[in-house]
Amino acid sequence: MSILITEAAAKEIKSIIKDQSLPNEQTRLRVGVKGGGCSGFSYTLDLTEEAPSEADQVIECNGVQILCNERAMLYLSGVEIDFRDEVMGRGFVFKNPNATSTCGCGSSFTA
Repeated sequence: MSILITEAAAKEIKSIIKDQSLPNEQTRLRVGVKGGGCSGFSYTLDLTEEAPSEADQVIECNGVQILCNERAMLYLSGVEIDFRDEVMGRGFVFKNPNATSTCGCGSSFTA
């Protein structure tokens, strides 16, 4: 399985890259997890110009290059990243089939 980015999320990521004047071809989205949050793990997203390391998987989805290290991929395989812009807030939303529970805000999970 892989990491999926919806068209809405890809459009927002490309907009951020453009707004921050980052080099389009070299900028990648690093997706990961870290300990913490309400439920044990929280998601991390970072734009980086670093070349992939040997431990990284490189994925392309909807025109966005994604980097995810092998350890994080254990928790993120099959995750879908979406972007919502609604009255109650805007931001990236994760749908993770590996999560056994999530917190109310959706930014952390248990696996």
